[in-house]
Amino acid sequence: QDIRDVTQQSLHEQISLIPQDPGLFHRTLLENIRYGRPGATREEIELAARGADAHEFIERMPNQYESLVGERGVKLSGGQRQRISIARVIAKNAPILIMDEATSSLDSITEQAIQNSLAALMKNKTVIVVAHRLSTIAHLDRILVFNRGRIIEDGSHAQLLAANGAYTQLWSRQADGFLVEETEQDD
Repeated sequence: QDIRDVTQQSLHEQISLIPQDPGLFHRTLLENIRYGRPGATREEIELAARGADAHEFIERMPNQYESLVGERGVKLSGGQRQRISIARVIAKNAPILIMDEATSSLDSITEQAIQNSLAALMKNKTVIVVAHRLSTIAHLDRILVFNRGRIIEDGSHAQLLAANGAYTQLWSRQADGFLVEETEQDD
């Protein structure tokens, strides 16, 4: 659909974004999650927080969902801010999802816990994922490999591995989706 034929508001309603460095507002955790869908109930917000593996840390905070996060979320760790951003997207449930290194601030264990929620969230949606951690994208229908701004490979994970090109080289340099450090390779 040509976006020139729609309003900016209707376009924004159709898109959710999980940025690498999520911007939070100096508001409560509840308000920050609800920002994705202003009409969401408290129960829907808590369900979204559970899906983003954020409910437990929120419950441990002094004022729980009413805790203020500080300017840009300074009172939270990077991983906590990322999980609030993911909860916001789960609550919004828009048909188009853009993820820019969405799990980069998370440890491997938290990322795995959230991957199931993200997989369910991505069902029947148009999803654009920017990722260097290849485990994040291996399950997607179509992967585009870029080099210097140009698409150099295009296909599914299996197709790209079979092509034995740049994607295969990147995949083989990663162990469980993480880049292997040079010092580990020397051992």
